[in-house]
Amino acid sequence: MRIKYIVRLLCCACALSAATVMAQREVTPEQLQLLLKRFPDADANKDGKLTLDEARAYRQKMTGKCGGKAETGKTALPAPTHADVHYGPHERNVLDLWLAKSDKPTSLVVFIHGGGFVGGDKSKASPDSIRRCLDAGVSFMSINYRFREHAPIQDILRDAALALQFVRLHAAQYNLDPQRIVAHGSSAGAGASLWLAVHDDLADPKNSDPMLRQSSRLAAAGCMNGQATYDMTEWEKIIGKFKPEWIRGEDEDIKFYHFKGRDDFKTDAGRKILADCSMIGQLTKDDPPLIMTCSMPDGEPTSRGELVHHPRHAQAIKQRCDAVGVKCEIYLRDATIAGKGAGDVIGFLLKQLGVDAEKKAPATPAKT
Repeated sequence: MRIKYIVRLLCCACALSAATVMAQREVTPEQLQLLLKRFPDADANKDGKLTLDEARAYRQKMTGKCGGKAETGKTALPAPTHADVHYGPHERNVLDLWLAKSDKPTSLVVFIHGGGFVGGDKSKASPDSIRRCLDAGVSFMSINYRFREHAPIQDILRDAALALQFVRLHAAQYNLDPQRIVAHGSSAGAGASLWLAVHDDLADPKNSDPMLRQSSRLAAAGCMNGQATYDMTEWEKIIGKFKPEWIRGEDEDIKFYHFKGRDDFKTDAGRKILADCSMIGQLTKDDPPLIMTCSMPDGEPTSRGELVHHPRHAQAIKQRCDAVGVKCEIYLRDATIAGKGAGDVIGFLLKQLGVDAEKKAPATPAKT
């Protein structure tokens, strides 16, 4: 009996350790593969692949057996003031909005989910971040966008811009200050936030559509485990080579932009698209403050996930910011030219908005 008890404790310890990974808002494919090897029972449909939903369901099951508690209360997303609001024509052009209670227009923090532009959802926003913003009297928005199966990367990034233009058009209705909007995200969401921060304003003053006449610019951006550029021809120079086994098909880069063939990279139109997708190439002195964080190890990448989320992305952006005079804080797991630690992304964004993060306001979203 005693031996069985000890074995059960050891199993619970392993499960609870893995639960820490499963509880993360962003989990890499490599982490899911490792979890599948350790916990094959987590693969609910037995297809040999572990999804994030399966991992979290298994976590709930195992933490319950070990005396843990399900994700309720403060770990659950608070109900948004406005849910599934359409900002564009595609079914994934929807957003959730949590409005802070205020007698005057509030600032807005935007969350853009990760997932490699092939997966993810606006429900992955951090409940703690939402409550922290609402406590500070700041509204919060989380968006969905099209995936690579629906559109090329250059158009997906414009989905994020369109969401900003939508809320600016309706700023009076939502009691928002259109001049004080910031964005953040992890992985693909980090890259999209950075792109919004450095890209020229997409506002078209003469457009017949009033939404497209709105600004797409940000007051600040936060990037967690993001990328320095989506011009894939720049990656070897900035980060390093993709190993053949890390490439998902020899035409993966072609499909990224929905090019017809490799020759498109050399055309004027192709080069224009690449330049449009290069955040590091567009960064200039008039861009807003940035915070870059990375939890991945430094040194030569040993997997696709490490290459895609390598700290060299953040280091390259930091070096470019320093060169042109843009404020940029950087926090890496293996500190070399930067501060060490996770970095307080929400705290940084609130500070750029001129908001006292310690000042308490009613955390319940406003009702309209």
